[in-house]
Amino acid sequence: MALPPFGVVLAAGGSTRLGQPKSLVEVDGRSLVSIAVDQLNQSGCHPVYVVTRFDLSMALMAEAPSAIIVVNQRPELGRTRSLQLALKAAYSERGRWPRHAVVAPVDRPGWRPDIVHRLLECPSSAAPQHQGRGGHPVTLDQEAMKAVVGAPPDAPLKDIVRFERVQVHAPWLHLNIDTQEDLEHLVKNATALMEYLAE
Repeated sequence: MALPPFGVVLAAGGSTRLGQPKSLVEVDGRSLVSIAVDQLNQSGCHPVYVVTRFDLSMALMAEAPSAIIVVNQRPELGRTRSLQLALKAAYSERGRWPRHAVVAPVDRPGWRPDIVHRLLECPSSAAPQHQGRGGHPVTLDQEAMKAVVGAPPDAPLKDIVRFERVQVHAPWLHLNIDTQEDLEHLVKNATALMEYLAE
């Protein structure tokens, strides 16, 4: 019996440009990490691993009680290290790889489960594309998971994995919460975003 895909939320960044933890930013009363975990669960991902810094681990346990919290003690070594920790945790728990993992940065909230379903139709690793631009989340096939685990922790994911681009209609796909201006845009459009996510 095939294992279901598992989800990974990357939430170990320093948030230096934003000035506050991205994972705890609220949209209509809900934190970005809780939104990401719920969307992955609704996409059929089980379990969902949230990789974060030690100082945020307790707060994220409270925000996303259904998720497995993985602590990255050295996030400065690179974003790929966070993904490696989640992949190793998943393999350790299951003893084998599922067909896919779904990876979502916590600061990219503009996607819905139907996008993940489209990506999972591809046997290989895949990324969504809207209006000629790639976005998140992405899926990793088994070979990609193995490649990521064996890569340098600071290697960009795009240099490790070749993604098949899947065309989607997703008007919020490129929403990125990285600066104060991004946060102001998010707050201004919070109701519209949540209505889109609930469709």
